[in-house]
Amino acid sequence: MTTSTRTTHSSTSSSASSSASSSASSSAGASANERSGIVFEAISKRYGDGAQAPYAVQDISFHVPRGTLTTILGPSGCGKTTTLRLIAGLESPSSGRIWIDGQEVTTLGPAQRNVSMMFQSYALFPHLSVLENVHYGLRMSGVPQPAGRERARQALAGVGLDGFGARLPSELSGGQQQRVALARALVLEPAVLLFDEPLSNLDARLRREMREEIRALQQRLQLTVAYVTHDQGEALAVSDHIIVMDVGRIAQHGTPQQLYEAPQSAFVAGFMGEAKLFTAQADAQGRVALGPLTLQPRQALAAGPVQVAVRPEAWQIGPAGDGLPARLAKRAYLGSGYEYTFDTELGSIFVVSAELGQVLEPGAPASLRLGSHGVSVVAA
Repeated sequence: MTTSTRTTHSSTSSSASSSASSSASSSAGASANERSGIVFEAISKRYGDGAQAPYAVQDISFHVPRGTLTTILGPSGCGKTTTLRLIAGLESPSSGRIWIDGQEVTTLGPAQRNVSMMFQSYALFPHLSVLENVHYGLRMSGVPQPAGRERARQALAGVGLDGFGARLPSELSGGQQQRVALARALVLEPAVLLFDEPLSNLDARLRREMREEIRALQQRLQLTVAYVTHDQGEALAVSDHIIVMDVGRIAQHGTPQQLYEAPQSAFVAGFMGEAKLFTAQADAQGRVALGPLTLQPRQALAAGPVQVAVRPEAWQIGPAGDGLPARLAKRAYLGSGYEYTFDTELGSIFVVSAELGQVLEPGAPASLRLGSHGVSVVAA
């Protein structure tokens, strides 16, 4: 395989995709096969010298198996981009070890890691044609020109841009420019492909189309992909596994369904799906009272304080007198449904409803009940 080009031209990257495990295999007993894909072992990164230097990431361990797509998700400042740059070799860890495809790469530079990275800005050369942009990394790697240009044409065809090679980047739409950047990364045949907020510059419809294309390409080519985003919906749509980060640490990892339906902390519950958190009490039988509503969580609970995370789509709206008393404060029409805000004894509650036949007017009394999906109970 060809090594990647320099980072400044957006072809340096790494991978990361899927099944993340909370701790990597111990260095003494892990086989090369167990270290296929990406492995982080107790990685920390400080910016600055001395014991008081702040951590960007602190003691994180995970395994991304080969051929999967793992999303690193979290709010701004949580350490997700630093983690991606550590995979790519653009940052060096302060402690810990990194493996890519069975080789320890902790001290290796970007060009020695066989990774490609797609940046948010695409970083296309404005004075080079589309074909020359895609061919650039191969040319820098010493691939003979006829073979390199043919590979570049094939890469453009693979992302739906056959016949666009003679154009300049300025003559393309935003989605087409992103495809060029993707072709330039793929043409290097990397062991790992990294995406850093690749869709943030696109409008909503193009974002959906491009995430579907990225996922289809990843599955068809069995690429190992690490994908960084702050968008929960995007992460749920493209990922085999998700790593949720908070203040430089891994808050939880698992499949999209596990993260959404079984959050293990109030932070993850609140972050995944815009859940609202309510303080409540579990009784001796494990039941939880939320105002006049009673919940029976799926997991066993000890008696004591808990937090209930409820997503907007979990609420069911009914006539007054049949659940949690509520009064409509405001509404917004979305085409596919309505967004309602209710005043209740539990405070303001935001509800998303697909019901278009019976529309509530502001000030109308109602009641709220909870469905079985979109409700989680976590320790207080």
